[in-house]
Amino acid sequence: MKFRPRLSASLSALLLLGTAGFAHAESTLRIGLGADPDQLDPATARTYYGRFVFSAMCDRLVDVDQHLAIVPGLATDWKYSDDGKTLSMNLRQGVVFHDGEKFDANAVKYNLERYLTLPGSLRKSEISSIDSVEVTGPYSVKLHLKNPDAALLMQLTDRAGAMMAPEATAKGNVPAHPVCSGPYEFVSRVQQDRIVLKRFEQYWNKSAYHFDKVVFLPIPDASVRLANLQAGDLDLTEGIAATDVNTLQSNPKLAMTKVTGLGYMGLTVNTNNGTVNTGSALAKEAKVRQALSLAIDRDALNQVVFQGQYTPSNQAFSPVSPYHVDLPIAARNIEKAKALLAEAGVKTPLNIDLLVANNPTSQQVAQVLQAMVSEAGINLNLQMTEFATLLDKQQRGDFQLSMSGWSGRPDPDGSIYSFLASKGALNDGRYSNPQVDQWLLSARQTSDVEQRKALYKKVVEQENIDQPLVYLYFEPRIFGMSKKVTGFTPYPDGLIRLQGVSLTQ
Repeated sequence: MKFRPRLSASLSALLLLGTAGFAHAESTLRIGLGADPDQLDPATARTYYGRFVFSAMCDRLVDVDQHLAIVPGLATDWKYSDDGKTLSMNLRQGVVFHDGEKFDANAVKYNLERYLTLPGSLRKSEISSIDSVEVTGPYSVKLHLKNPDAALLMQLTDRAGAMMAPEATAKGNVPAHPVCSGPYEFVSRVQQDRIVLKRFEQYWNKSAYHFDKVVFLPIPDASVRLANLQAGDLDLTEGIAATDVNTLQSNPKLAMTKVTGLGYMGLTVNTNNGTVNTGSALAKEAKVRQALSLAIDRDALNQVVFQGQYTPSNQAFSPVSPYHVDLPIAARNIEKAKALLAEAGVKTPLNIDLLVANNPTSQQVAQVLQAMVSEAGINLNLQMTEFATLLDKQQRGDFQLSMSGWSGRPDPDGSIYSFLASKGALNDGRYSNPQVDQWLLSARQTSDVEQRKALYKKVVEQENIDQPLVYLYFEPRIFGMSKKVTGFTPYPDGLIRLQGVSLTQ
């Protein structure tokens, strides 16, 4: 295959990087991402792609292993009180932040309180059960909870558990220069082009990390990412498209690894966020949203766009989750969709603006959806935009319908609470159902697996009636890499963990 330069400024960026001090190519790992991350502040970030950068840059209080079991991170051990309302943690000693500040119990208290109180924090609802953080020793804390929270520890494996340097963070402008304590520290960022990290020489587990620099390169087009991988301009990339799998596997210099993911793609409906976009029949009438869902053939979508490698969805819980609800996906039914629109008093064609990320895969999905629902009298007006802009519009309520996904979390709470709870930080459509709120809260407050399964089943069944979020499919996590990359293990959460990863000559 003849390689053509990547269709963005990133190729020139790579050339510049090559002349700007990258003396040892073997100690630089170049990672392709499907989009540019949003803010590099764990408090306000919300993109899947940002989580790759945080994984390399910010240690969390706890982490997960490849089987999604919780393992120590900056907390070495922990214990709940008998009533489940106090979580005691002992912390790792000898850890410093990238600016030299000491990591200790006061740093934990600062970070958790920041996530709970910072205006615009998207972590508030994830750890809202925390009532107070008590420093009980230089390296020990107690989290006093308003109520038992079965999901809290798992939330602390992600951005809500990422520890930032208190003094540097308090100065503000965190996204421009985040200061964490992970194996790699922030160097620079060029929006839409690259994020550069360098090895942190004082990292407590430095010997497990083998690169002087890590460069993240956002390339929205999956085929262009693959072309860069084939040409040797990338060493590793996430998000290999299903249509590119055969090409990747036929290249003797490349390798592929795949894991069933926890994430989904869906259509978020603006039911109550603001006043401009919430007066439509789509926002007001569940029957209209049901009609939209019934007009979609999810199996056909999977075959046409993803060559059958994705899994159709009607809920937030992936088939790999023990909380996946056995609820059949309603077959496409154009006549019933038309009848529901008529019952709702809707005159067709019904015009709906749909926000879509401006990458080829999302555009193809949107075009297939557009053709499908048109047969029911629904006209989707596709509004293409950059992904971070799409998320900003969602958050502000500047949308009617938006296609966006979630990378999924090991605990079911992390994939549903923030999106469907009335006060959920990621509930961009402002859906509100008091009964759903109660079920979600009850599921948080019990550690009994069977009770939680029963509660989440009720939530999923009600969501399929109210349809504030029309689920489309679950995404596998497919990675491509040079065969020079060794030691890489895919995790179901889809993140790239660099511990033990190296490049051979």
